[in-house]
Amino acid sequence: MIALENFSYTYPGRTEPALNGVTLRVRQGEVVLVTGPTGAGKTTLCLAATGILHHEYGGGSRGRALLMGRDVTKYADLAEIGRRVGVVFDDPDAQLIFTTVEEEVTSGLEGLPLPRENLLERMEEVLEITATSGLRERAPHTLSGGQKQRVAIAATLALGTGIVVLDEPSSELDEEGTQRLFRILQKLKAEGKTVLVVEHKLDALFSLADRMVFLEGGRITVEGAPEDLLRDERVRSVLHSDVDDRPVRLATARQREQRAAAPPIIAIERLVHAYDGHDALQGLDLAVHPGEFVAIIGDNGSGKTTLIKHLNGLLKPTSGSVTVRGLDTRNAAINELARHVGLVFQNPDTMLFEETVAEEVQFGPANLGMSNVADRVTHALDEVGLSAQRGTYPRSLSRGERQRLAVACIVAMEPEVIVLDEPTTGLDAAESRRIMELASRLRDDGKTIVMVTHNMRIVEDYADRIVLLEHGALVADSATGGEEVICQRLCSTSRAPASFTA
Repeated sequence: MIALENFSYTYPGRTEPALNGVTLRVRQGEVVLVTGPTGAGKTTLCLAATGILHHEYGGGSRGRALLMGRDVTKYADLAEIGRRVGVVFDDPDAQLIFTTVEEEVTSGLEGLPLPRENLLERMEEVLEITATSGLRERAPHTLSGGQKQRVAIAATLALGTGIVVLDEPSSELDEEGTQRLFRILQKLKAEGKTVLVVEHKLDALFSLADRMVFLEGGRITVEGAPEDLLRDERVRSVLHSDVDDRPVRLATARQREQRAAAPPIIAIERLVHAYDGHDALQGLDLAVHPGEFVAIIGDNGSGKTTLIKHLNGLLKPTSGSVTVRGLDTRNAAINELARHVGLVFQNPDTMLFEETVAEEVQFGPANLGMSNVADRVTHALDEVGLSAQRGTYPRSLSRGERQRLAVACIVAMEPEVIVLDEPTTGLDAAESRRIMELASRLRDDGKTIVMVTHNMRIVEDYADRIVLLEHGALVADSATGGEEVICQRLCSTSRAPASFTA
């Protein structure tokens, strides 16, 4: 069904191939799991296998890529391929284009030769199995990252194609969403669908796979049964694991008292924010003190990203107030707030638009009229380990390098508060640790860190305060006696913490 034969590919403007002599066959009804370190070429493999590289990207290729026995170059366009292959991209925003969730799903049904009642049945089934029925009237851009990912999966399933390719489909999903994805893949397998899935989070998925492929440096270096590959140390080193003996590092009572003695750097009072009549935040109160490392956790749609977008003025309160360093965000200009709060977006590509790495980092401080811009750029690139890539085109970097570049863009402006929205999405375990150690160094340098994440392992290892949101409300805060509730959440999604107090 999918075949790459000694396939190599080099992106336009690059000299090093992203894929180098890859041979891979995925037979009808097989589920093949692809993993590997960040920047190994996994997404490129998905784009090659679905004909997107040839029909959209250009670049140089050797060898052949075939779908259903036919070379992808022989298909007229992606529309013809799309009738045979459904794709879920690693960035759901890239494929959500309609004004409501229902329109996103029905758009894939319109070309199917089925009676209207059958189409409506299929739509309801897809909405049900992806838990998106309650979102049908919502605009996709108002959804959380995990909700968008579920909608993208729903729109792809609606097509009913015999081949499904998924690139990091669980990267933005909470635990419940990941388990739901597992059940969806079980259903696809039972129906005899051919599935190619790229993932780093394998706990819930590897038991489904017939084969597992490990990609390094654009080459397949190991291939075989999942249980065999999981014994390989190279493979294990890039996978996210729940096995760790480090205790939760919550702040001690004395540390909390010392921090609380200082005025809060962020003060949120009775914050409400509504999208199209839906209250994403419901009267939320929160104070963050200088020097804290706060993790904001909660299920998809709990309001986490909506909350942090209020910290730099991207969103304004429907009611209530947000104050940062004494500035009321309802009245403060965004460029003024940027001097105090830097937000690193979940997808680093939304922040990158310049021609070189150095120019990306230079843009922020130069735009704000800051002094010593060149020194700021040098310091920021040193801090994130990208000094050698000063002249590199940003989008040619690996995902992990682009994430570190996005952090450098914020570091160069030296804000007191750095906000990280799902900073390890799409990264392997080693690159995730690198990003989090960077965040820890920034906290040790006196920055206040606010982080949104679904990765409970990271929460336990790095945060000293945990805030839990549910349905737009703050339901537990480790700084105010909510440890037991939070421990229940951590224990249900990870392992039982070794210690919950310092």
